Amino acid sequence: MKLWRFNGGLPSLAEHKNESVHLPIETAPVPAQLIYPLLQHIGNPAVPLVKVGDKVLRGQKIADAQGLISSPIHAGSSGTVSNIGEHLIPHPSGFSAPSITITTDGEDQQLEHTPCADFRQLSAIELVAIIREAGLVGLGGAAFPTAIKLDQQHKTKPIETLILNGAECEPYISCDDRLLKERAISVIKGVEVLLHMLACKQAILAIEDNAPDTFSSVQAAIDANGNPQIKVVKIPTIYPTGSEKQLIKTLTGKEVASGEIPADIGVVSINVGTVYAVQQAVIEGKPLTSRIVTITGEGVNTPHNLEVRVGSRINTLIEVCNGYTNKAERLIMGGPMMGFALLNDEIPVVKATNCILVASKNEAVTDKQAMPCIRCGACASACPVSLLPQQLYWHSRADQAEKAAKLNLLDCIECGCCDVVCPSHIPLVQHFRHAKSALKADKHQKHLADIARERFEAREQRLALEKAERAEKSRKKKAALKARAAKKEIEAAASRAKEKQQATSNDES
Repeated sequence: MKLWRFNGGLPSLAEHKNESVHLPIETAPVPAQLIYPLLQHIGNPAVPLVKVGDKVLRGQKIADAQGLISSPIHAGSSGTVSNIGEHLIPHPSGFSAPSITITTDGEDQQLEHTPCADFRQLSAIELVAIIREAGLVGLGGAAFPTAIKLDQQHKTKPIETLILNGAECEPYISCDDRLLKERAISVIKGVEVLLHMLACKQAILAIEDNAPDTFSSVQAAIDANGNPQIKVVKIPTIYPTGSEKQLIKTLTGKEVASGEIPADIGVVSINVGTVYAVQQAVIEGKPLTSRIVTITGEGVNTPHNLEVRVGSRINTLIEVCNGYTNKAERLIMGGPMMGFALLNDEIPVVKATNCILVASKNEAVTDKQAMPCIRCGACASACPVSLLPQQLYWHSRADQAEKAAKLNLLDCIECGCCDVVCPSHIPLVQHFRHAKSALKADKHQKHLADIARERFEAREQRLALEKAERAEKSRKKKAALKARAAKKEIEAAASRAKEKQQATSNDES
């Protein structure tokens, strides 16, 4: 199969996979508490369906989707709802957000689920509804509601190619690799569900060429399945080849233009962890209540690949890994390139959590002194999105977010390639994130201003209409009074004429 090369990237990035890639998936114990932020996906936060004191079972829906772009949340174990309120969430801001806390009862009773005898008997619309109801979101980190991505009802262009993203390019992370090694058959069954839903010609599962054992496991599962539409492909190990647009370019040669989505060019790309969750939801009838997470880094005693209940606090997972070492310096959710630091280990695992990196000082370098830009252009050469990081940096630093936006700032995937190659150690991605936040805040303020203007204009229109109605009512009243007065005058004149006529008649008599 012919492969293409995307712009930039880092072909020699240290992988640090050996720390965990050989470790089989283990199941983490059910913790004493499960904490569910209502916003752990792109879109609107979920709305609670439970109240404090309610008893719940594993798989029970405890919060429902709010609007189209949203996702429901399901309990990860049986227990009692002990709190609904603010709790720290895994987010770069370090903010708290509304969350549901369940105190588990140790029984782990689950709601009865109904497996699907034959998904091919269901329509695409019915399958999308199942996936939405199961609370599936992108498990590669984006957390975009999966049902929205798969819903083709209002799409004009048919999907030709389904891409399964098994290119785990971020350093340290190995959860997808272990999934493909150990549960490849289930993943391929999930691929068949997606092929049926999308009615596309082919499915390509991409694996980096540094994982030959994983490739063999997937190939064996495909051979056993016997579906000629599915194939597995080795791709070069170049960071960030696992990013959606870069993977599409590598496999198809097609480029997704700025402001467009893969479906606009006839492609759908889904992370293999999400594909496995599709198989669990559609064929097994199970909602998303757990996921595989890599716990690694020099700051933890025993790295693990754990299948954990969504909502588990990070400190409970660290206990499974035999605690922290004396090298523990920073707690990062995700990898060292695109992850973000956490305030503490009381924060829960959410649907998008694929890795907890307990980094040492060597693994999380934070004390480099930034120096002035020397305009070497290394950042532009490394950018996989073909942006101009140097100009974006100048505008971002000068709080000129609108000018940065005109240079396609919002296309930045925050992969960190520019940070790595910058000889001046400028934290470019940090500046870009700040500028993006400013744009988001400006957009929100503009939205509020538009709402206020619309309300003001509606009020002015209403007042003008009421004034016009009052004026018309007054005019009609005056006209009625005038008509009544004229009528009385006519009647009076007629009466006087009649009296005069009678008087004349009397005189003649």
